[in-house]
Amino acid sequence: MPTWRCVKQCGACCHLDPADRPDLDQYLTPEELQLYLSMVGEGGWCVNFDRETRECQIYLDRPRFCRVQADVFEELYGIEPEELNDFAVECCREQIEGVYGDRSLEMIRFNQEVGF
Repeated sequence: MPTWRCVKQCGACCHLDPADRPDLDQYLTPEELQLYLSMVGEGGWCVNFDRETRECQIYLDRPRFCRVQADVFEELYGIEPEELNDFAVECCREQIEGVYGDRSLEMIRFNQEVGF
């Protein structure tokens, strides 16, 4: 069974293009939505994502909606804590496929890291 974990230097989740997430206003507060939209930069990438190092420049202080934590996912998306692992694995796989492709190095690395 795959076990979710963040794969360093992937950054697929840092591709914030609102066109890919038309329902943002359904789960973010107005303040969070404003913050989210302010973080969208060139090509839909987060302004805090360093594309050279492929790392978040504010990782320790990133917003709540950027965190894969049981309490956050339960509140934002209605995902029960016991469902978080499977949901997070599938969510990451979908995002990586959408950003980089299903045969990308990022997908291969993610699948290896989580044991898929």
